[in-house]
Amino acid sequence: MSRNFELLQNLGKDQLVVDTVAAPELEVAEPLPVPVMEPQLKLEPMEHEQITKLVQRVFLLPGSESPRLVVFTASESGNGCSWICARVAETLAAQVTTNVYLVDANLRNPGLHRQFASDNQEGLVDALRRGDSARSYVRQLSRPNLWLLSAGTSPETFDTSLGSGRVRQMLAELRSAGDYVLVDTPSINISNAAAALGAGSDGVIMVLKANSSRREPSRKIVQDLRAAKVRVLGAVLNQRTFPIPESIYNRL
Repeated sequence: MSRNFELLQNLGKDQLVVDTVAAPELEVAEPLPVPVMEPQLKLEPMEHEQITKLVQRVFLLPGSESPRLVVFTASESGNGCSWICARVAETLAAQVTTNVYLVDANLRNPGLHRQFASDNQEGLVDALRRGDSARSYVRQLSRPNLWLLSAGTSPETFDTSLGSGRVRQMLAELRSAGDYVLVDTPSINISNAAAALGAGSDGVIMVLKANSSRREPSRKIVQDLRAAKVRVLGAVLNQRTFPIPESIYNRL
């Protein structure tokens, strides 16, 4: 089974496109006839190629314009946002020498630790509760420069704290040495965490789901994020099992 995704649109000023799709406004296809696939950790060759393109066109831009602190969110629950965030971080860490920090800010349903077959040990919430440095709670993952700040213990009690200045300060601390910080947040239909954290980030990437995400609600989410002064870097169509034909591309 494959778990393909696609960066759909140019949603901001930068040209962030995988394959051939580009348009001035977000256009999401009506649900495609694609069965919903369960998350997998193993990448098929096409998936690895697409994730590499996403990394190169978002994080590895020439000059100093490349985003360093990026928030990942989903239009609705079950879109595979944590999976995408984890795979992007792995691929990015393989291409840079600086540190790549994964931060699990999905306090309602923490999942980044499971992407690496790890436990949800002390992390973000514990750093908040004790006023400690975020770096004191990061754990090294599969590469020397890949680190995880898990959600931590009893995270649901701190969900409303994600927009606080303390959380933004912690994220800024992690990126202070020119490192990359990728933040996994709850889906935008159940939490305002993506908007709260996105306002202090370099931008947001929204994960959509084939056979589920609809055009108008997705447009509305983008409009709301922009109204909140959040830069929308792009949208990823996840859980495709075959390439979208050009005839459908032309209608997007």
